[in-house]
Amino acid sequence: MEKRKKSHIEDIDRGIYDIKNEVRYSYKAENGLTPEIIKSISKEKNEPQWMTDFRLKSLEIYNGIEVPPWGPDLSELDIENIVTYVKPDTDMKSNWDQVPEDIKKTFDLLGIPEAEKESLAGVGAQYDSEVVYHSIKDELVKQGVIYTDMESAVREYESIIKEYFMKCVPPSDHKFAALHGAVWSGGSFVYVPEGVQVDIPLQSYFRLNAPGAGQFEHTLIIVEKGAKLHFIEGCSAPKYSVNNLHAGCVELFVKEGATLRYSTIENWSRNMYNLNTKRAIVEKDGAIEWVSGSFGSKVSMLYPMSVLKGERARCEFTGITFAGKGQYLDTGAKVIHAAPYTSSNINSKSISKDGGVAIYRGAVRVAQNAHHSKSTVSCESLMLDNISKSDTIPVIDIMNDEVDLGHEAKIGRISDETIFYLMSRGLSEDEAKAMIVRGFVEPIAKELPLEYAVEMNNLIKIELEGAIG
Repeated sequence: MEKRKKSHIEDIDRGIYDIKNEVRYSYKAENGLTPEIIKSISKEKNEPQWMTDFRLKSLEIYNGIEVPPWGPDLSELDIENIVTYVKPDTDMKSNWDQVPEDIKKTFDLLGIPEAEKESLAGVGAQYDSEVVYHSIKDELVKQGVIYTDMESAVREYESIIKEYFMKCVPPSDHKFAALHGAVWSGGSFVYVPEGVQVDIPLQSYFRLNAPGAGQFEHTLIIVEKGAKLHFIEGCSAPKYSVNNLHAGCVELFVKEGATLRYSTIENWSRNMYNLNTKRAIVEKDGAIEWVSGSFGSKVSMLYPMSVLKGERARCEFTGITFAGKGQYLDTGAKVIHAAPYTSSNINSKSISKDGGVAIYRGAVRVAQNAHHSKSTVSCESLMLDNISKSDTIPVIDIMNDEVDLGHEAKIGRISDETIFYLMSRGLSEDEAKAMIVRGFVEPIAKELPLEYAVEMNNLIKIELEGAIG
């Protein structure tokens, strides 16, 4: 007998993503934000004094900044009741077999070890607030590539971290950047030396298991002159009845003539506030490529920014957002053209259904000296019913006349004629809708490595089964 399809979004069967383990930890911070809690986290991590001071200064900044008055409603997010640090009861391992059985099983089901064996040059796996497993292929180490967790990096590469940490995204940037500066933990540090081409991707996966907790991982990537890297980030969490918070930070430094591709599939549960900050600074002739898939979460505010600092620096952004019932996903991209002959291309797609809200919020700013810059922005929104909402809020700020800039936005619903045509060819209504959605997201899927394209299509299938049937 065919399995009955789910008809309510709250009941979506997210399968492996909703697996919950017993919450075990070796250390857990008290709820809330006080200087004492911040000091205790820093002490638990055995950090140098400058990092403790940085955290305390960030907390001061946090207390002095208001929540953004625009965008989604964040009034239900009570930071005082969020646990900011949950250390799993295991140290970081470099051998998969030594990872505790329940944690290992979760990552096994998510496909991490398999992906590592088949198609990755290095893997980091974070569980709650700390990285529990990390590995990198020997040939990369021999070429001078560094790939490790941020905690180890603060101790082992202190001078580099001190030079770059939160220089791209300062704590004063906004309230949740300041929060991140105060309570960050986990994340990855990657350093690719001059001229080194990392042909196989590196990947970090962030899994939040504890209810009512926050995850604040910090990713810092430096790609030196003429070097090349593809970094993949995956995120997920099971559903709980209490709100969880994700306020990570990604800082990317792309040096002269270097190329960095940063791919993300975020699959948070419906109780997650995803308030992430991602930014890249790109030097002369460098290129940043963002590929972003935003699924799940109750609320998302995510706008990866590219600062094109050097002549002929380039940015490509390709993003897909899928908003279902009870979801408000406010996503987009920002580009600052700060040098001549820079170029950017933003291609954003969103799908909304069952009353979900999908907002594109973007900004393109061309500085006075950035003559002969070129930017193309394309936003397409597909609504699967007449109760969903989709808006495009672009900001274009041009300071000189020698610029080539285009902006195109399309918002529409699946046409009855198309559905009828496909059904006349033997497809059911559900299959017809699914085929149209898959065709709509295909340009994004083809930018992802194969196994992540498969994952994205699987997530779309899960979402659609919650919407129709």
